[in-house]
Amino acid sequence: MANPTSPKNSAVIEVLNKARASELAAILQYMSQHYELADKDYGQIAASMKLIAIDEMRHAEMLAERVLLLNGRPTSRPDMETKKNQPIAEIMAQGIQLEETALREYNESLHVCQKNNDYVSAKIFELLIAEEQVHLEYFQDIQDHIRELGNAYLATQVGGPAEAGAPAKGFVASQAAGGAA
Repeated sequence: MANPTSPKNSAVIEVLNKARASELAAILQYMSQHYELADKDYGQIAASMKLIAIDEMRHAEMLAERVLLLNGRPTSRPDMETKKNQPIAEIMAQGIQLEETALREYNESLHVCQKNNDYVSAKIFELLIAEEQVHLEYFQDIQDHIRELGNAYLATQVGGPAEAGAPAKGFVASQAAGGAA
């Protein structure tokens, strides 16, 4: 394991925590948008927003686990405030902005990890970059549909379940199913 006080280690921990702060903000933002879209009956888009937020949760957890392995402290502070009550076009524009920023910053972080010979952390950033690219393309596609088709497209998105399949099994459910007290 790397020396916890080495400059290389602290540079990597810094970029991991910066990314974690962005992921925490994205989780809160996308879940807020999920609830608002579900309330407006945009079921399909709301369900996708929830799944994207769950991706961001996985990312935040991976980053925290790596920080801990490097003897650092994972941040628990999001890097921005959650915006509320946005029109759907604004939600997509914000998603594009968040994902483009993440891609730019994660590419820079990847280089920091490589420069510091931390190829495990670099692999994490490679995975994040690939998944954030998928999110970006989704937001761009929806934004393009709204621009080209306007309310006709939005009308096709009304209705349907806002949930993305069966709910994830949480801690309490896993304890009950396993017979533990």
